[in-house]
Amino acid sequence: MTAIFVMSILFGFICGQTMSFCVPTEYTMHVERWECAYCLAINTTVCAGYCMTRDINGKLFLPKYALSQNVCAYRDFIYRTVEIPGCPRHVAPYYSYPVAVSCRCGKCNTDYSDCIQEAIKTDYCTKPQKSYAVGFSV
Repeated sequence: MTAIFVMSILFGFICGQTMSFCVPTEYTMHVERWECAYCLAINTTVCAGYCMTRDINGKLFLPKYALSQNVCAYRDFIYRTVEIPGCPRHVAPYYSYPVAVSCRCGKCNTDYSDCIQEAIKTDYCTKPQKSYAVGFSV
């Protein structure tokens, strides 16, 4: 009985260390423009989760590019565009945002990803809020 228990714990530990839990996750973001009358609450998906990474010894002897750690990032994504309500005629009311289709663990590409550790809080509105109802893909 003890051997089976130890083997199951060891198996669970090994699987837990090799599996990544980086998946598209539901997220609500709030978008507003200074010129427009309303804030728009948009439900989308972003990549979030755990990626296995190791901090190696001997950092002083390696070039900086070799020290990047794996992060949960977009593999495939599409852009959607919505119209922010209450904008005057001279202001473009459209806002485009990415929607995660699939995710991967890998080095963060700053060309299209925000690679900071703490996200900027965008879960608030300073104007009256409207929910996203109609949008279109670009």
